Amino acid sequence: MNCKTLEEINFTPGETEANNLALLGATFPLKNKGKKIVISEIEPISILHVAEMLQQYGITLAKIPVDSKGFLNLEKLKEEIDKNTILVSFSSVNHEIGTIQPIKEALKIVKDRCPDTIFHTDASDAYGKTTFNVQDLQVDLATVGSYKILGPRGIGALYVREGVNIERILEGQLGTQRLWPGVENTPVIVGFAKASELAFKDFEGNTKHMRKLRNRLIEGITGNVAEVKLNGPEHEQRAPDNVNISFLRCEGEALTIELSLNGVYVSSGSACTRRLLQPSHVLAAIGRKHSEAHGSILMKVTRCHTEEDINYVLDVIPKAVERIRGIVGSTGVD
Repeated sequence: MNCKTLEEINFTPGETEANNLALLGATFPLKNKGKKIVISEIEPISILHVAEMLQQYGITLAKIPVDSKGFLNLEKLKEEIDKNTILVSFSSVNHEIGTIQPIKEALKIVKDRCPDTIFHTDASDAYGKTTFNVQDLQVDLATVGSYKILGPRGIGALYVREGVNIERILEGQLGTQRLWPGVENTPVIVGFAKASELAFKDFEGNTKHMRKLRNRLIEGITGNVAEVKLNGPEHEQRAPDNVNISFLRCEGEALTIELSLNGVYVSSGSACTRRLLQPSHVLAAIGRKHSEAHGSILMKVTRCHTEEDINYVLDVIPKAVERIRGIVGSTGVD
């Protein structure tokens, strides 16, 4: 991340807590200076729901729309930023469809119009997969997490740039961290550090490998399964690990179960939305119909996967889709 000092990193129990700390901790000290927060329509639930909750405290919330590939509408951003804007939060990489956002361009728009506005990015899907350097980006706050780089669960971190003032949102025994009280969970912090070391040990080689497997998976599915749609951008504009595809006339939950019976474990949505049993707000924002969203499957490749793994998945998926389509016939009403 290229932080200036260790004090800029604040460990939390996960990415959700780090995002809550960023939004709540930045908003409360500034509520007398402004009443507006800006996010995108496709932020993760731990951003979206916190921002919506803050409306109960008199905060105005603006959501920037995205195009059909999930990219921010920067012209709309220019219209929304004003002297009342105290916080902007955009994910560096979308958690569901892998869109790599133009964070530098967005930050320049925000700071040119309102230099004191705090800029936060949830970089948990960028960290370890795309080039991410806080000195280069010049963001004020950034969230990263462990489990998305194959580290232990239950640990995340919030980067707070030196000189940026945010308040802690919990009270209790203070250890070595000012912003998150309680006793530090040293074993998982060490695990997070080791996972980071491994993720960046051969960063170029790792991302090249993931990108190759991702492309093979996308091409194999779209070339051999009828009535499918890739959700999100292609090639270099997409995170190297992300594959999100809608299988028309095939219910996503049923396909997830069918694949798991064959040793292929995927998700019918992101970790923060799959239990809601409703269409993804991300897919709705990029224009997917109800039936297309319900037939979506999210898959992630890692540096540990092999071409043999991908070949097996490409053998199993067409059979599973054919079986589900033969049983249900339709995903439902558009």
